[in-house]
Amino acid sequence: MGLRERLNHPDFWRLMVGQTVSSLGDWMGTLALMYFVLELSDSTTAVGGVLVLRLLPSAVGAPVAARIVTRWRRRQVMMYANLAMMVMAFVLPVVPWLWWVYFWAFAIELAALVFLPARDASIPYLIEDPEESKHGDEHDTGTLEVANGITMATSYGMIPVGAGVFGLVLWATNALGWEGHWRYVAVFWLDALTYLACYLAIRSIADLGPAPGERPSRDRAKHEGTFLEGLRLPVVRGVLPGIAVVALGLGALFSLGVVFVRNVLDAGPIGFGTLVALFGVGAITGLVIVRRGTWDLMKQIKTATVVQGVVIATMGLMASVAWAFAGAVVFGAGATAALVGGITYLQQGLEGYRRNLALTAFHATLRFGLALAALLAGAAADLLRHWDETPLGMRPSQVVLAVSGLIVIAGTFLIRRPREPSGDSG
Repeated sequence: MGLRERLNHPDFWRLMVGQTVSSLGDWMGTLALMYFVLELSDSTTAVGGVLVLRLLPSAVGAPVAARIVTRWRRRQVMMYANLAMMVMAFVLPVVPWLWWVYFWAFAIELAALVFLPARDASIPYLIEDPEESKHGDEHDTGTLEVANGITMATSYGMIPVGAGVFGLVLWATNALGWEGHWRYVAVFWLDALTYLACYLAIRSIADLGPAPGERPSRDRAKHEGTFLEGLRLPVVRGVLPGIAVVALGLGALFSLGVVFVRNVLDAGPIGFGTLVALFGVGAITGLVIVRRGTWDLMKQIKTATVVQGVVIATMGLMASVAWAFAGAVVFGAGATAALVGGITYLQQGLEGYRRNLALTAFHATLRFGLALAALLAGAAADLLRHWDETPLGMRPSQVVLAVSGLIVIAGTFLIRRPREPSGDSG
């Protein structure tokens, strides 16, 4: 079965449609959450608390998520997660109290942490050839990479679209005379409808596995299917350092991007919007490169991560508008190639419930790393500003970006190929 035939599976595209719509709601809701919290608190520290909400679910909820995705059928996991997020997004803006908003935002992140590994574990199930599976043939690496690239594109490609819809909804509510927190109610309720659309798309899929034998055995249920077991897998230990340093780069740029563009590049909101759009162009470029490449997955992860670190470091050192825009394209390509390579490596190197555990660890590390890096980068820049330190005449955001890039490059030495990657397949 060829690449086109594998990817033309109707259920794969049903999942992608649902993913695209819910991702639109995710990014729209994320922007609304930050603005909503700022309006309720008038505090930038409170807005920083939104980032903590993305950190805690990964630390607290990952073991629970691992149990769920290894014991329930993936279709049900994703359906119920979307229904839960729909209800949460609906009730979040109703009461304009900060603790109320924080609580439901935290709960939505927990549900998302359950949804994502179930989604990624479904990809090989949807694109594999049943006849090949009967004979134990391995998943085709190229097909998996393309499928994972499409999945990632439907998620991160919605960033500029979500921002645009968010602005459009706010403009409409202002035109209607809505004031206070009610301006954001429409955004969150539209976000809730996107989760409902994703639920309906997944509900139309007949099955997403797991196949017979993919669940942990009952006689060892107490020891199998745990999050710690997933972290102990050699394949996972080989990939997670790469995911962690990718998250470091993404988190630093996410935290300092607005300040860097405004204070260092003097480019303003339009410049920042252009930077985000060029990052999306880079992500698509990375998918094209991955599709045409035939290199080893571990080398792909290392090379793409090094590229990402070099771009961040030189972006901080040069402080040039032209290089920032060009670097955004290269950065997007590198980050996408590294993340797609990591997911594909785990999908190909593991089978059964261990694949679910590995993907749970992947998303927990990525989300935890993003939030932690964003918090640390922001705090470091604030400290330098408070101490009025300007090493080499650079502004605080420049220094932190440059150092972050160097740390990303150094972190690639922790990415190691496991000695027996096939020995952990279920």
